[in-house]
Amino acid sequence: MTTFTLPKLSRRAVFLGLTAGAWSTGARAADKLPVVTVLGDSITAGLGLPARDALPAQLQGALERLGVRTAVRGAGVSGDTSGGGLARVDFSVAADTAVCVVALGGNDLLQGVDPVRTKANLKRIIEKLKARRIRVLLAGVRAPPLIGASYARDFTGLYPALARETGVAFHPDFVTGVIGVPNLMQRDGIHPNAAGARLIAERLAPRVATALRTTV
Repeated sequence: MTTFTLPKLSRRAVFLGLTAGAWSTGARAADKLPVVTVLGDSITAGLGLPARDALPAQLQGALERLGVRTAVRGAGVSGDTSGGGLARVDFSVAADTAVCVVALGGNDLLQGVDPVRTKANLKRIIEKLKARRIRVLLAGVRAPPLIGASYARDFTGLYPALARETGVAFHPDFVTGVIGVPNLMQRDGIHPNAAGARLIAERLAPRVATALRTTV
């Protein structure tokens, strides 16, 4: 009787082989749903939170509670500025995306980036997405006056102005009412906890639902 010696496989290879069918089935199911991609920073990435509590999962849940079934993808990179988002938008936002929520600018604010530059970066992101026939929902950031009244005014104002200029949907005050509220924040005082992420998602979901119904 001839014997055969099987090649030694890594745990990862075995795992991938066993789960390939499940992943492909899940992918086929997800492909039938409209895709929402959230292009953002650490808040989108869910820094400090398990995936189930991070903004993308919370947004998908909030949309489902509104009767809107979607596949929400997070495209958040911790520390990303509007410039970082611009550099990666072409590969971070997949072609099958129906709506992209552009939630960038918080780190520009923390770094004191010129609002003119932030606006130019965000405008280019929007232009790239629109050229690919991806609907855009721009999430606004409100700057606190304590950083300087003039800078705060210019920074806060760039978002509604840009939405008007580009004709995209706009969600003002993306994290207002969450950032700085102790019971909605993690211990670092910078990032939302699960309850904070849920509140952000619940306020964002109706605008995403409207954007999904809008034709390009």
